[in-house]
Amino acid sequence: MNDRLGPPHPLEGSARDGEPGAGGAATGARHGPVSRRRAHGRAPGLRGLPLLGGWPLLVILAVQAALSLPLVWADTAFQDEATYLWAGHLEWAHWLHGAAIPPFASFFSGAPVIYPAIVALADSAGGLAAARILSLAFVLGATALLWGTGRRLAGRRTAFFAAALFAVLGPTLHLGAFATYDPLSVFLVALAAWCAVRPAGGAEGTGWMVAAGAALAAANAAAYSSALFDPVVLVLALLTALPSGARLAARRCAILVLVAVVLLTAGVLAGGSSYRTGIAQTTLARVAGASSPQSVLAAAWSWTGLVFVLAGCGVIISCASRQGWLRTLTLATLALAALLGPLDQARLHTSASLDKHVVLGAWFAAVVAGYAVDRVIAVAAAGRMRTLASVACVLALAFPVGLGAGQSRPLSTDWPNASSFLAIFRPLADRGNGHLLVEDGGIARYYLPAGSRWQRWSTTRNIVLPSGASTGGPASTAGVTGDGNAGVFAEFITHGYFSLVALNFTDTAALDRQISAVLRHNPHYHIIDVVPYGIEIPPSGQGTYVIWRYEP
Repeated sequence: MNDRLGPPHPLEGSARDGEPGAGGAATGARHGPVSRRRAHGRAPGLRGLPLLGGWPLLVILAVQAALSLPLVWADTAFQDEATYLWAGHLEWAHWLHGAAIPPFASFFSGAPVIYPAIVALADSAGGLAAARILSLAFVLGATALLWGTGRRLAGRRTAFFAAALFAVLGPTLHLGAFATYDPLSVFLVALAAWCAVRPAGGAEGTGWMVAAGAALAAANAAAYSSALFDPVVLVLALLTALPSGARLAARRCAILVLVAVVLLTAGVLAGGSSYRTGIAQTTLARVAGASSPQSVLAAAWSWTGLVFVLAGCGVIISCASRQGWLRTLTLATLALAALLGPLDQARLHTSASLDKHVVLGAWFAAVVAGYAVDRVIAVAAAGRMRTLASVACVLALAFPVGLGAGQSRPLSTDWPNASSFLAIFRPLADRGNGHLLVEDGGIARYYLPAGSRWQRWSTTRNIVLPSGASTGGPASTAGVTGDGNAGVFAEFITHGYFSLVALNFTDTAALDRQISAVLRHNPHYHIIDVVPYGIEIPPSGQGTYVIWRYEP
């Protein structure tokens, strides 16, 4: 069935199972499907919605949900999850009651008024589980949009395999149970790409381009790193419009870019200098890590290598079968999108959040992977052989399902379970009004009632003064990615500023050792507990929180 309007898209072949080709059959088929829909009572205006793909899409979404849902309860909150949830609650307190809040915009890698505020509502309704299930809804939406995009570009069979391959990737399943801004940004970029390919034939498509630009701007605001994929969406809009004329393609792209730029510029101007600082420190001038480029690329390959190989095959098939330069260029653009995230992080020598950042590239490449499978099936003779080929390819999905399920569990549990630490630290933090120094303090601030009084909490990256101001550190990145200033910490400890100090010697290990030495030489600070917190951390062994208390 061919439910696309206008002339065939560059990705369409001359014929496809159950779909008319580019010849005269296409013209006659334009009214047949509409009539059949009306006969079944379906409004013709709804035919473009991605969720109307039928039961195969519902099966894919059900499998994806079934694999992601158990991960929702797999572990306590990750540091980033806890920080965004805690920040969201403070944002609402600021809006509703005028409460003072930290300058989140200056060190968050996404606008704090978007995702944190949204997820805080889910957290209020059902805690961390509800926040993670909200992420699952976003990722399921991205899968449905992938189906719609793949179907629009190359037919239903391509859409099925594209959505199926993306849905069961380990990072995709993990993202469906992870309460950070990444699932929202994936959904919004997917929405922008779907809108970009929606205009039919020679239609102007102004409304779709406005929607694509708005979705892209929202994605960039929610997660600054998603801007890496803006050119992919723009090129996709250009290449899908070129068959209808270069001028039309230029107008569509101009509208998309204009809407996105105007909205983003307005947002940055409204946010002020703190937003510009946050964008610069977390995205434009991000500090390099210590991971080798080879290790970064190897990790990305282990998660998305199958999709990338299939996408490469799709490009080769298009080129070898001489389907046209426009089709091959479109496929190549989508396939190469899978490299953007890994190459960017390899450049920065960091694997931090790599498992989340490869998902968007995999979303684009999955379209080409699905196309490759579609073309392999199409080689089989029509009839029984093609049916057997289709069944074989569907059964072969058992491999990526098993691989993705196996990878998603470690991705969702590779941080320490904080239950034991929270149980011990809760009564200590809730007692009194003293200042607290906690490495990785975001988790405790989220879970404990004392977390709402944010002026009490300092971390090994930044000391918060009673006024809420920050002492900063030796580098412009202190408070974001850099360690705090050891001398400043020593001065505050000497004056007994912190009533409790909890260090785990992990994220800022060198600074922790310096702070620990100062504490040991101060007669007023005493170790009151050493709390194991779960996992083995080579080469130091099992992690522990060492808790000191000030006793004048």
